[in-house]
Amino acid sequence: MSGFDKREEGFESKFAHDADLRFKAEARRNKLVGAWAAELMGLSGDEAEAYGRDIVKEDLKEAGADDVFRKIRADFDAKGIEQSDHQIRRTMDEMLAKAVEEIQTKG
Repeated sequence: MSGFDKREEGFESKFAHDADLRFKAEARRNKLVGAWAAELMGLSGDEAEAYGRDIVKEDLKEAGADDVFRKIRADFDAKGIEQSDHQIRRTMDEMLAKAVEEIQTKG
């Protein structure tokens, strides 16, 4: 195997690893955001856990986080929860940072 082949294999491996970490971080973010939203909507126990799973599933519908945002926005509107779009997106960003940190420290 030439040096170029080894380098290419290394890049492919890193890309796959980074994609896996990104997927895990986004799934964890969605679970955290789901717990936050569930609490604001007065859900607890099994209902809160089910809502968190719904948020994780929602993110699988399309690339990016807009599908998750739209679901939370619609659910908040339906329940009369006062949260701005900015606050929802900011919380999603904060939860992503927390998820990345948890993955890096706990694995």
